[in-house]
Amino acid sequence: MADDDIFDRLTTCTVEVLQVKPESVTQDANLADDLGASSLIQVELVMAVEEEFGISVPDESVEDIRTVGDLHRLILSLVA
Repeated sequence: MADDDIFDRLTTCTVEVLQVKPESVTQDANLADDLGASSLIQVELVMAVEEEFGISVPDESVEDIRTVGDLHRLILSLVA
């Protein structure tokens, strides 16, 4: 799966769960500070990503996700 395809799918999930504009979803966007995601909403985003990509994100990895880029890199490592 191509990096761009994965990021596009991640962007779609992020827009749907966080109710933000697609252009605000960048690699550097902080989920809480820039996109307004509470910890509960971040969990919902991870669940949406798991469903979208057919992966299981380890609980300990969730704690390290601060930005969209962090989540993107995690997805890449789990689908590889």
